[in-house]
Amino acid sequence: MSFPRIPLSRVPSYLHNSNNCFHLLHPPFIPVSKTPSLPTYQTARTYTDFNSQTQTQPPLSLPSLIPSPPVNNPNATHRWKPMCLYHTHGKCTKIDDPVHVERFNHDCSRDFQVSAADFERKRPQDFDFFLVFDLEGKVEILEFPVLIIDAKTMGVVDLFHRFVRPTAMSEERVNEYIYNKYGKFGVDRVWHDTALPFNEVLQQFESWLTQHNLWEKTRGGRLNRAAFVTCGNWDVKTQVPHQCSVSKLKLPPYFMEWINLKDVYQNFYNPRNEARGMRTMMSQLKIPMVGSHHLGLDDTKNIARVLLRMLADGAVLPITARRKPESPGSVNFLYKNRI
Repeated sequence: MSFPRIPLSRVPSYLHNSNNCFHLLHPPFIPVSKTPSLPTYQTARTYTDFNSQTQTQPPLSLPSLIPSPPVNNPNATHRWKPMCLYHTHGKCTKIDDPVHVERFNHDCSRDFQVSAADFERKRPQDFDFFLVFDLEGKVEILEFPVLIIDAKTMGVVDLFHRFVRPTAMSEERVNEYIYNKYGKFGVDRVWHDTALPFNEVLQQFESWLTQHNLWEKTRGGRLNRAAFVTCGNWDVKTQVPHQCSVSKLKLPPYFMEWINLKDVYQNFYNPRNEARGMRTMMSQLKIPMVGSHHLGLDDTKNIARVLLRMLADGAVLPITARRKPESPGSVNFLYKNRI
């Protein structure tokens, strides 16, 4: 199947053109600093009863969080820059161009920083790594971004980001769908240049997990010392199985359980007003949102900012939802008080 290129006249003027490298510029610039060298912690203990677990310290209330430093420090020396979306797909040809590198980020760890104060309340976790995950696409998956966060150091380990090409839609419908979805961000041309079928994306994702020793097919296909973290249940509960069905794939075992950050947030902070989404959580925690909402890569990084803040405030993130082995379509939710 071939896909026509979007005419340049339809590409917004705020995009940077460097030999077919078009990238989104997200205002405003938010200064951040590189992650400093941090101490290491022992392996976390495992919780078995998430509703009755004993807290060694009382949960914090949201008002008490306001004075503490946000994840993005406005006094830091580094300004925020948009990610080069060709780079996230391994296709950037301008990495040696100083003008291009000055305008676009090629290291997602620049978007995050922690300080010594962030470790004062931090507690051991059930997992060594969190895989922050936020899909885009309601008919089929269009974007598959995953960010590895080290639970001990709170540092960014790596980023996996792929645009996904639908397989059960006509070419005309795909073009319309992509333009309506990504045209407003100015990255629809990047999508057409880089998108891969879901089965290829899943193969590359599994290879990426293997490189980080977080998954081995020969060991039952479950994650090793890691868990997915999502903002809601829809991504893993609904959309991944739907896409696997459309792509005629068996649901991978590593999608059998996950952490819904909203449920942990609700039980840890007990806010007066329920935080039913990422933007509300960020607003309540006084964390500035960067990038474009509903661009999956930017949403994943913003969810990670909420995660890092919760870790710094002493929250423990256990599995909140688990599929029934005998019936993967059925899910046990492990928090009674949940969004």
